[in-house]
Amino acid sequence: MRHLKILEFALSSLLRRRYKNLSLLAVYTFTIAILASILLLTHALKTEASRLLDGGPELVVQRLSAGRHDLISTEAIAQIRKIPGVTEVKPRYWGYYYDALVEANYTLQGIESVHQELTMVDGRLPAGNNECAIGQGVANVRKVGSGDDLILVDSTNTGTVLTVVGVFRSESELLTNDLVVLEREDLIRFFTFPPDRATDLAVKVANPAEINTVAAKIKRIIPDSRPITRNEILQTYAGVFNWRSGMMLTVFSAALIAFCILAWDKATGISAEEKREIGILKALGWETSDILELKFWEGLVISLTALLLGILTAYVHVFYWDATVLAPVLKGWSVLFPDFRLTPFIDFYQLLTIGFLTVVPYIASTIIPAWNAAITDPESAMRG
Repeated sequence: MRHLKILEFALSSLLRRRYKNLSLLAVYTFTIAILASILLLTHALKTEASRLLDGGPELVVQRLSAGRHDLISTEAIAQIRKIPGVTEVKPRYWGYYYDALVEANYTLQGIESVHQELTMVDGRLPAGNNECAIGQGVANVRKVGSGDDLILVDSTNTGTVLTVVGVFRSESELLTNDLVVLEREDLIRFFTFPPDRATDLAVKVANPAEINTVAAKIKRIIPDSRPITRNEILQTYAGVFNWRSGMMLTVFSAALIAFCILAWDKATGISAEEKREIGILKALGWETSDILELKFWEGLVISLTALLLGILTAYVHVFYWDATVLAPVLKGWSVLFPDFRLTPFIDFYQLLTIGFLTVVPYIASTIIPAWNAAITDPESAMRG
């Protein structure tokens, strides 16, 4: 009952200084919302990338020409199949297409090259010439559906009419939102691939522990190739998103500095009114421990309220407003694709880290000056 009464007094004390505390709460919430938005968006993008690669090939072999990705000869398939441990080698046909009509990039892919299971929202997958199935992002941005025509300009600058026979989605919108699936012959004709060339080769290895060994052997047999393992792709995604999130934290460091100044100002002293209040409480018989508990509850109420509001704001901003402020920097390339909604993923370790780095310092900065005032003679404290 004693602790509840102190908590009740702390709440009434906060209400008496409502305007000051509301302004403090606004700055505090804004700071936490920025930090949480960056961390939530980074974690969601990395998780999407991880899900994107689930079920994909353990090893992808590309050809390099002048340091850039180039089409690879399908004759390399026979050479790679001879390597012990390799169970399957498939050519993959895909490419990027910029749609000037809606200023968006699409990924065009042969139906045999799709490595994730596609869930049909409407219609079916292509089974004949000049047919295609599209992701929901393409359907939304081009306002087309099953039975409609999708007109694209091929590499010879000729308009190609494709009949949309289905709209699909998958577990990862990052994969399917911008995807257009065609028959392999249509894709080869669209990009005018040479008959003995593919975009890259997907290699399946029987023993996951031998993937790096197989990659080294492929590099030795085909010197102008670049074998890429699934783990290397994941590490690249993580590195890019971590770098971009660090850049965003640097950009918004002004908000962090403002919060540090606020906490420091609170730690260096309290107002004359608060000192007078502490002196009156001491004169009425409050112990120093009671004063510290009072200030602890005040700091905890403000900091936890700011933490919950900040995380809630960040959650809404990232997963419902599509991270409007941060997406152009953290997504980078993806702003050229049709918009997609991130699947909510929360890393509770990151949230605990945010809480520890913001709540604990603020409570400490509230208790320390209160302790200095509480050990002062009540008469001196009341006189200010």
